[in-house]
Amino acid sequence: MDTTEILLQLRTQKGLSQEQLAEQVFVTRQAVSRWETGETTPNTDTLKLLSRLYDVSINTLLGSPRQLICQCCGMPLDDANLSREPDGAFNEDYCKWCYTDGAFTYTSPEQLIDFCVEHMASDAFPKERVRAHMQALVPQLKHWKK
Repeated sequence: MDTTEILLQLRTQKGLSQEQLAEQVFVTRQAVSRWETGETTPNTDTLKLLSRLYDVSINTLLGSPRQLICQCCGMPLDDANLSREPDGAFNEDYCKWCYTDGAFTYTSPEQLIDFCVEHMASDAFPKERVRAHMQALVPQLKHWKK
């Protein structure tokens, strides 16, 4: 789905007219119409307001143009596991298990890796492979880069 379809679908699911949505995000009804016909795209500030109103990430509003991964643990991200800031806004850099309400769960890469080894290991992916994988991945992620 592209942005125009997503914006129309979310507005109708919420039961809002173009005029009602426009009032809630401080634009004109014509602006909403132009988004839904593909003439324009909401600006960054409006995308943030729409994200909050519809409780979806900006990435989702834009049609998921990029695959997000948690910049702490490397897990693929979607709206269901994105973290949130203390004000309720999505944080598209981290999963909800690594970062919650403005605080990080893990204080060191070793602590994160140890947790992952214990919870990700299986017969097909033994602890040694999990540890090697995480030791290679974690230092490349934004949160742990030095």
